[in-house]
Amino acid sequence: MRFGGKVTTALVALSLVSGCGSDGGGSGGGTATTATTGTTTGGTTTTTATGCTVRERQDWVLAQLREWYLFPETLPANPNPAAFSTVSDFLDSLTATARSQRRDRFFTYITSIAQENGLINSGASAGFGFRLTLDPGNRLLVAESFEGAPALTAGIDRGAEIVGIGTSTSTVQTVSSLIAAGGTQALNDALGPNTAGTTRVLRVRDASGQRDIAVTKSDFSLIPVSPRYGGLILNNNGQQYGYLNLRTFIVNSAGQQLRDAIGRFRTAGITNMIVDLRYNGGGLVSVGELLGDLLGGNRSTSDVQGYTVFRPEKSSNNTQRNFQPQPESVSPTRIVFITTGSTASASEEVINALIPYYGNRLALVGSNTFGKPVGQIALDRAACDDRLRVVAFQSQNSARSGDYYDGLASKVAVSCQARDDLSTPLGNAGEASIRAAIDTLNGQSCSAITASAGGATPQAATATLFPENQLLQPDQPSPAQREVPGLY
Repeated sequence: MRFGGKVTTALVALSLVSGCGSDGGGSGGGTATTATTGTTTGGTTTTTATGCTVRERQDWVLAQLREWYLFPETLPANPNPAAFSTVSDFLDSLTATARSQRRDRFFTYITSIAQENGLINSGASAGFGFRLTLDPGNRLLVAESFEGAPALTAGIDRGAEIVGIGTSTSTVQTVSSLIAAGGTQALNDALGPNTAGTTRVLRVRDASGQRDIAVTKSDFSLIPVSPRYGGLILNNNGQQYGYLNLRTFIVNSAGQQLRDAIGRFRTAGITNMIVDLRYNGGGLVSVGELLGDLLGGNRSTSDVQGYTVFRPEKSSNNTQRNFQPQPESVSPTRIVFITTGSTASASEEVINALIPYYGNRLALVGSNTFGKPVGQIALDRAACDDRLRVVAFQSQNSARSGDYYDGLASKVAVSCQARDDLSTPLGNAGEASIRAAIDTLNGQSCSAITASAGGATPQAATATLFPENQLLQPDQPSPAQREVPGLY
């Protein structure tokens, strides 16, 4: 399961997506490339496209789903493309039944080949470079800011509240008035397009007080493992804990950054691991498999990390992936994953792969994960810059468990509810979830995460001790926002 040329297999971040991406663009004739899965063949098949009209693209989408979709029995028998003005709307109608069954919650979508490749290859994106979240009181808060991006350069970091947005100081509207007028989409509209050069005045409230800051969106490269808090050795009461915070699996550079961080833990002899995936919506399967290898230093190459299972007609593409311990691999005696309802896809796959081997020595801390045990292949129609991400396989662990559509809370032996403490920096042992992770590693008791805490619906988190913040997401997210929920 790896990216290669026009052949792509990936688990993609979609933890809070409420709609599908752009329809792509382009016009005229040419050749449409329909990628087979790179899992086994590493090749492509080619069909002829007569053009890139909406109807021609809709017909192509329908043909791909009929061939590859993991849930073919849910597709409508007689769909009517003419009833929809966009490719995305038609695609959503095709997956509606699977969505109602909670098996495909907008995981199948169409996007731009060029934009997604740019994100995968370098993490390139244009924006302010922060991740925004709404608390239960509809306060707009900064969950984290990315190094080398405009927001952090302007002094806006985790815990800051955005109380107003405008194109100038005189036009700033309060967040509460924007939500009252147009819901959360009004916030997205006020923040402006994801294009370099877009300037907004943000009214910011933090420990330094309230002030207006003009910030201009620019191109930046997302760093998967933060140089500030991505890989730290925490010392607490004479004990050492390895703390790894992985923002996303989508960027190719994540592999080396993971090796560097976990290699330091190995050198230090770390045996207690905290892996913070609280905002990580997933990404490249290959990076997820590497993380499993790096956490599996005590695993044999005969131990199964996971299975990739296609529908029966495509079973020749099924694969078994065993652990491949690396020179940097650690062998934790205990491991805690910090998770929320935004933890999805490849993040969940890594956790699920380790459950059979760790039992009650593995725990979740925070809230329940999203619940996405399925993955997409990428089918390219290059002439139209269309990439169709279609749910085509399920991920299972060595025990053949892969039905966590309602999150992983019910699949783990140990869990502990904790809040996402925006008042404290990530990587700080005093932050509520990290503190709870340390306590859990030390055997302290707590309230278990309930199955409805995150995976069922985003709002189900209100049933927990700690109502969960919700990462902000536009109705039509960019490729970067699909992969990095909350990114602006």
